[in-house]
Amino acid sequence: MFKYRLYPNKTQTKILEGQLEICRIAHNRLLDYCKQQYKEKGKIPSQFDLNNLLIILKQLRHEFSMVYSQVLQNIAKRIKDAYTGFFARRLAGLNAGLPRFKKQGTYKSITYPQSGFKVYGKKLYLSKIGDITIKQHRELSGQVKTLTIKRMPSGKWYACFSCIVTSLPTRKPFKDVGIDVGLNNFAVLSDGTLIENPRFYRKSEKRLANLQRVLSRRVKGSKNRLKTQIRIARSHEKIGNQRNDFLHKTSRKIVDNYDIIYIENLKIRNMVRNHSLAKSISDAGWGRFIDLISYKAESAGGQIINVDPRNTTQNCSQCGNYVNKTLSNRVHECPYCGLRMDRDHNAALNILARGREIRREPSELKPEEEKATTLATETVQAYPVRQESSLLVER
Repeated sequence: MFKYRLYPNKTQTKILEGQLEICRIAHNRLLDYCKQQYKEKGKIPSQFDLNNLLIILKQLRHEFSMVYSQVLQNIAKRIKDAYTGFFARRLAGLNAGLPRFKKQGTYKSITYPQSGFKVYGKKLYLSKIGDITIKQHRELSGQVKTLTIKRMPSGKWYACFSCIVTSLPTRKPFKDVGIDVGLNNFAVLSDGTLIENPRFYRKSEKRLANLQRVLSRRVKGSKNRLKTQIRIARSHEKIGNQRNDFLHKTSRKIVDNYDIIYIENLKIRNMVRNHSLAKSISDAGWGRFIDLISYKAESAGGQIINVDPRNTTQNCSQCGNYVNKTLSNRVHECPYCGLRMDRDHNAALNILARGREIRREPSELKPEEEKATTLATETVQAYPVRQESSLLVER
């Protein structure tokens, strides 16, 4: 994803907000039509039928013509994809929720799927809107597939380009590593490398608490309350940006140095049900880290192997015996073989051993011709899998 900050003027901001509102109304109209059709006929209308309904809406309400046609068609695609995903999850026996109507002010993005936009110099041209100042901190590369204009809760506007990027072939000495993620240290590698936990949310918690107290004293609907809400949103946005920057840089360093990465197959959704640890786990961003390191390893020709996390901390990495520890015991001391080391390092070594067992061959016996691999293309999506900052806002 290539994400750039936009600086619309007051007139353009008003137009963008107006288009978001029109798109919200279109979303609700299309969703209402889908619900009626499913109730009457037992099936969801096709995207072609939804696009035809948009044509009728344009004839009935002239404001729909103020939005680029493919942006409106993308709304129909979002609804159709949401229903497709709903039925697929239900068929697989998973929890699933139907698409919902959008309240005023909750529609936050519009997407140009093929055309209607152009970048030149310091300007981004958008159909029906005009030229908007854009800050390109890096050049676009690859084939641009879609553009999403997004409004953040802080009031900032961003342009997110989804591109197909050609990856360069890489060649390096073969190395594999086991990674144990934690809360005391963010991660410990099997080679002894410690990665400190930055705790961005914890460090900003006092400031956020003060802002929340200020917000509680503001009169609802007042301008001062709105200003305080924006200050809170910007604080959360900064925390999310800090965390993403840290996770991107950390995952990049690991992928650049190791070909095969073994990591525990953690059930993070179950772990955050522990209210004593939920905030710290969300602050660390384990799920986001695993997502980032997975796609970067794939694009570099590497591999991620998930291992069973059961007793990786309790078992001795040298003799394999079970050594019971509580969370307060930060040092592994084996009474059987005498091994003494950091408990997280011991767990990382166990993860490394289990990963090598899954591969059924030691890393030192890997054939020379398999040590360098090449991946042709990498697809960069406009939306990340998870939004850690939004999780923290809800807490």
